[in-house]
Amino acid sequence: MSDKNKALIISTSPFIKDKDTTPGMMYQVIYTLIPIQLVSFYYFGLSSLLISVTAILACVLAEIVFNKSKTGIKSLSDGSAIITGMLLAFTLPPGFPLWMVFIGGIVAIGMGKAMWGGLGQNIFNPALLGRAFLQAAFPTAITTWSNPNGMYANLRGANGAFPFMQGLNVDGITSATPLSKMKFDHIGTNIIDLLLGNTSGSIGETCAFLIIIAGIYLWAKKIINWRIPISILLTVSIFSGIFYLLDPNIYPSPIFMICSGGLLLGAVFMATDLVTSPLTSKGIWVFGIGIGVFVVLIRNWGGLPEGVMYAILLMNAATPLINRYSKMRTYGYKNGMK
Repeated sequence: MSDKNKALIISTSPFIKDKDTTPGMMYQVIYTLIPIQLVSFYYFGLSSLLISVTAILACVLAEIVFNKSKTGIKSLSDGSAIITGMLLAFTLPPGFPLWMVFIGGIVAIGMGKAMWGGLGQNIFNPALLGRAFLQAAFPTAITTWSNPNGMYANLRGANGAFPFMQGLNVDGITSATPLSKMKFDHIGTNIIDLLLGNTSGSIGETCAFLIIIAGIYLWAKKIINWRIPISILLTVSIFSGIFYLLDPNIYPSPIFMICSGGLLLGAVFMATDLVTSPLTSKGIWVFGIGIGVFVVLIRNWGGLPEGVMYAILLMNAATPLINRYSKMRTYGYKNGMK
């Protein structure tokens, strides 16, 4: 080749390319969420479907409104807004008003993603940030639960409530979640019901068995780092197991702690967010252990029966600090070397 045909190409990292793409990984996650959505429809009927559709529409609309890049609305093609909407919906009770779901979706994208600069820049999980807003703004509605009863075509609770009206008209019988029964009444729940999802709770967190299968699939596809869910579940098992051995009449068993509430959903789909979790293996273990400790502390002694959301958000905030102190040693570096 002559010198005239040679070209010097200067580019930024990464220099090693991989066949995996951001949209490809995002849609793999969406595929694993679809069976969970179908199970939620089986247990909670039309309400679960309407909540999910409303949350997804709100997130997609917010993505369009807040996207100021020259690419227009092309960022929608990566599927991140859809995932945020689905995960937000999965953390809500089946009788939650749809207008509140819509607001939560706008906040999840606007404050959880867009204000930080878009995908890859946020420090908090957007779906959990949207859920935290709804928890603070509408505490009564978000803690009103109903049992799965095979009513597929009927709305539940205050799904159709008129926006911004005081005194929501709640139809149907409300019930306590397994975590609430254990925390306030010291009444356990059958583990088989927890594994299959035949309990009251948020629409996407009840079927533990299906979430475990989804986690194994995502790990096999190398989409999530196995260290995060494993470190969380091990910490919760050991930490809660100590208290269970001290007084099994008050403190729940490790199996109950793992299978109940949103622990598995959070450990598999939210804590594993590549953007909001640490970069190094050492940092990931610290991250997961911290989430597990916070979950047990909040569930056993906090004012609320559940603590997964706050545990993950707290460790999201600590991720930059964890990254700073768990940096990989530069090749050839020695302590004290100048």
